[in-house]
Amino acid sequence: MLVQELERWEKLNIRMSKSLSLLKKALVGEIAMSNDLDGLGSNLFNGELPTMWRKLTPQTDKKLGSWMTFHGKRHVQYKAWVDSGEPLVMWLSGLSIPETYTAALVQTTCRRYNWPLDKTTLYTKVTRFTQASQVTERLTDGCYIVGLYIEGAAWNVEEQCLIRQPPKVLVQELPILQIVPVEANKLKLHGTIRVPLYITQQRRNAMGVGMMMEADLDTREHSSHWVLQGVCLVLNTDS
Repeated sequence: MLVQELERWEKLNIRMSKSLSLLKKALVGEIAMSNDLDGLGSNLFNGELPTMWRKLTPQTDKKLGSWMTFHGKRHVQYKAWVDSGEPLVMWLSGLSIPETYTAALVQTTCRRYNWPLDKTTLYTKVTRFTQASQVTERLTDGCYIVGLYIEGAAWNVEEQCLIRQPPKVLVQELPILQIVPVEANKLKLHGTIRVPLYITQQRRNAMGVGMMMEADLDTREHSSHWVLQGVCLVLNTDS
């Protein structure tokens, strides 16, 4: 998993380095200005994520400035993963293909307990942890996820359930989420609603394009209320 992530990370960094070097040469007249380099220069001037970089980075709607901060955070997580092993709390948004990580969780647990893969699903639970530093032990099965955001509702940390959004607050960061693989026929949930987890705030279409998985959130109101509110989780915000 880590090797695959680092390979994609390295491809992106090489593309960034080479394209910036070529753009610099084109601007001083050492080489001809191609359409790709012209587009790169326009993107940088307008503060947009360059198209030629976007193809190699995790799906995002961020502008260049916030994307550079995002890119730096990815480097920190990868370095910690290499130096100290898999993080106790994974920043899922920083992975090139987050679906691969959750699929690996399921496969690992299925091998450990000899469960059939096609009859295993993921169960999620919002914890009381709000910072990764508060987590001191690794889960036996599954993992902790940080950096998710909730739209269409807010989360009450004390009551551990969904509540209505405060005025003028459209997006709220969710506390650390626990993801655990379980056998589907043994999963009995009450007082919860399954909401989609999207990659970006664009959400995409009803066919599920752009949706990564579903998450279980505790609620004290009927699920239809939250469906009408359009409640969902997202990995990446625009800012």
